[in-house]
Amino acid sequence: MTDTEQNEGFEEEGIALAGGPSETGFRVIHKYLNSLDNSPGVYRMLDASGEVLYVGKARNLKKRVSSYARLTGHTARIGRMISGTAQMIFLTTKTETEALLLEQNLIKQLKPRYNVLLRDDKVFPNILVTTDQDFPQAKKHRGPKKGKGMYFGPFASAESVNRTLHHLQKVFLLRNCTDSIFNARTRPCLQYQIKRCSAPCVDRIRKQEYAETVQDAVRFLSGKSTAVQKNLAKQMAAASEAMEYEKAGSLRDRIGALTAVQSSQGINPQGVSEADIIGLHQDGGQACVQVFFIRANQNWGNRAYYPRTGTGADPAEILEAFIGQFYGNKSPPRLLLLSHEVENADLLEDALTTQLGRKVELLVPQRGEKRELVEGAERNAREALARKMSETATQAKLLAGLAEAFDLDAPPQRIEIYDNSHISGTNAVGGMVVAGPEGWMKSSYRKFNIKNEDLSPGDDFGMMSEMLDRRFRRLIKEDPDKKTDLWPDLLLIDGGKGQLSATVSALKVLGVEGVAIIGVAKGEDRDAGKEEFHQPDKRPMILPHRDPVLYFVQRMRDEAHRFAIGAHRTRRAKAVGATPLDEVPGVGAARKRALLAHFGSAKAATRAGLADLKAVDGISDVMAENIYGFFHSGE
Repeated sequence: MTDTEQNEGFEEEGIALAGGPSETGFRVIHKYLNSLDNSPGVYRMLDASGEVLYVGKARNLKKRVSSYARLTGHTARIGRMISGTAQMIFLTTKTETEALLLEQNLIKQLKPRYNVLLRDDKVFPNILVTTDQDFPQAKKHRGPKKGKGMYFGPFASAESVNRTLHHLQKVFLLRNCTDSIFNARTRPCLQYQIKRCSAPCVDRIRKQEYAETVQDAVRFLSGKSTAVQKNLAKQMAAASEAMEYEKAGSLRDRIGALTAVQSSQGINPQGVSEADIIGLHQDGGQACVQVFFIRANQNWGNRAYYPRTGTGADPAEILEAFIGQFYGNKSPPRLLLLSHEVENADLLEDALTTQLGRKVELLVPQRGEKRELVEGAERNAREALARKMSETATQAKLLAGLAEAFDLDAPPQRIEIYDNSHISGTNAVGGMVVAGPEGWMKSSYRKFNIKNEDLSPGDDFGMMSEMLDRRFRRLIKEDPDKKTDLWPDLLLIDGGKGQLSATVSALKVLGVEGVAIIGVAKGEDRDAGKEEFHQPDKRPMILPHRDPVLYFVQRMRDEAHRFAIGAHRTRRAKAVGATPLDEVPGVGAARKRALLAHFGSAKAATRAGLADLKAVDGISDVMAENIYGFFHSGE
């Protein structure tokens, strides 16, 4: 939608738009006051080119906008925002809470320059203990909670989940294999040999006994580890009295492992059963927010965030924006312990309560255990921000050195590094990684499955051309005027003259200009440190062996290589597991497993008669006819 279309839409709602592209500042804002009432709503401030500078909410739109129309009393940040405002857009809402939710959605979508913006908004992993299997398993789960079972989380990272699952296997001997592997076992696997599984697949443990261990695991995840430990001690004593010394020894080892788990969890608060602890620290115009996850009186990890603060936002505004955006796709706990007061705490509580379906409380503790927890989060935020600022300063020096070494106009703010991976042209995948002033921009990484079937096997130049064509065609479509920071300043290509020529040609066809290109060739003997660098219309060059810029380029190239190889291996693994049954409409994973289990192989299933297909569990007569017709259509 164009700016004109947006403006027309709001005029139809009775919101008059004043000011023009030649006029900016508080006078423009003042002209809107007569068209506003005291309703709650959301407003957008735009510059002369139509770019959104700021998105805000208001309990009273007229009162809030009038505060911007004053000549004085603004911070430097707000003053700059007002001076750049050429027009405003308004949308009234029924409630203040609705305005809050709409504001946060618009901030995520538009990413205005002067708003606080959470740049990392991933969904956290959980642990799922299944309940729809004879022998349940505990496994990592990310995404919607659609499977049958009990969910425990969120955990701060996949590493936290994997560490906890490792402990569960060591203490409770739960299986971690897939159903297909479980059903196909005829003897215990290595996990049983190293005492990480009780081998229910081959009946080394009774179903009832295994169910009891699953319940112990659930109690542990629910914070009842003391009760679990007492139960294991009781079982060990009973086994010892019955002179079942091998069983007693196994239980002793499990108790020891459980004790080790408890000691490795760090701070486990006694008075806080469920909470997120949020600590903020600011320094030098930057901010770090540390979030600790407390569930079932256990610390399930922490994570640092570095929101873009718009330079000059105060703690109350930063935390309000962070909380609103952070819980936009996550279920909040019942209690949020904060290091600072937030703006509109009552609106945040109402919005989070509605989302969770039960009361959510925001609290800034002043004393006791809760205050100690918040101080710990603040301390971690301070230390993390110090490390981040140090790394950023180092990165800035490297980018400046890169610009000087290759005669760039300025230090690049976005570097895109490309590589591809394949085996004799099969399962070819291209990878793009991105680096900038703050290091790796992993949310911007992209993989490209090479689709051009006319390419010769191993045609690296053709693969590079396809990858760049797809990347920049989409970029031109999404941002033709280069208003966002998604356009790269520098392309780093893994290859020499040929790859460089393919890159230049691909960009020329699309009419892309102003992007620097560097090709990194392996150099003499393909040794690291002897790389040869190629640029359009320039002679090849090398960098001194111990030059920090050389190491920087090597790291970027190696990261692209790692990412491309990983994407290739994933695609190859999927291809290895593919069968002709994947192409049959209506045959999903469950029916595919049933057919393979019944016939032993996909090839046998494709040759099976209609009567045999109808005899497979889970395959209806109609589906059997569809499968038979798919493979015997020529008969």
